[in-house]
Amino acid sequence: MEKPKNNLKIIANKKNSRVILPNILTLIGVCIGLTSIRFALDGKFEFAIIAIIFAAVFDWLDGRIARLIKGTSEVGKELDSLADVISFGVAPAFIMYFWQLNELGRFGWLLCLIYVSCVALRLARFNVNSNQEPSWKDNFFEGVPSPAGGILVLTPLIISMTNFNYIKFDYSIIVSIFFIATSLLLISKFPTYSFKKIVIQRKATIFLLFGIILFFGLLLIYPFVVISISAMVYLFLFPISFFHYQKLKKYNEDKSHIEDDDLEDIL
Repeated sequence: MEKPKNNLKIIANKKNSRVILPNILTLIGVCIGLTSIRFALDGKFEFAIIAIIFAAVFDWLDGRIARLIKGTSEVGKELDSLADVISFGVAPAFIMYFWQLNELGRFGWLLCLIYVSCVALRLARFNVNSNQEPSWKDNFFEGVPSPAGGILVLTPLIISMTNFNYIKFDYSIIVSIFFIATSLLLISKFPTYSFKKIVIQRKATIFLLFGIILFFGLLLIYPFVVISISAMVYLFLFPISFFHYQKLKKYNEDKSHIEDDDLEDIL
């Protein structure tokens, strides 16, 4: 009778060890996100942006690794959401407040409060919806995900560090618009691509790898230009994702109606 108990203990220990690595990566991302605030306090906004980018990379890694090694857990899920609030809610809000929003006084602080609240609401809704059955909707997010939202609100600051800054912008107005628009997108049900279930043909794999290498090579050489262009491309994908979602929705609704009609005929 002792052997089954020992086997259960071994299985539990293996499960616990698999859970540790993704949670460590999540906590590293939190530390990097908080460090970006320290860089912003010192006026080192370039390092603050880079820290947020690294936090986004760790946020992507912890989820992928957790699923890969079967180390997902409820604790990890909640920890990941709390980390996202800090790294992509609180940290970008403070960075932009120190850079520009402080000039708007109380209104600037209000924008920060609204944005962080929307990030928290978006993550709460995501946690609830993530327990649903798999479907074609898994290819889309409801609203903008929090890491993308964190990058979007930083976009005016990132653009100011590129060669595009020869154009004189009123950044106080632009930053306010980005904060309000991103806050609304976070809590909206606007469909945006999740890029989770992209199927790549074997023939195209080598071109995909080349594209990834080229992207990261350019990111290392021209970091702020590449991030700015990537943010703009992501924004231009919104109408495409919307019409693609509507097309798939209509197709699946028609398909379900046909199946219902077939069942009625059989009965």
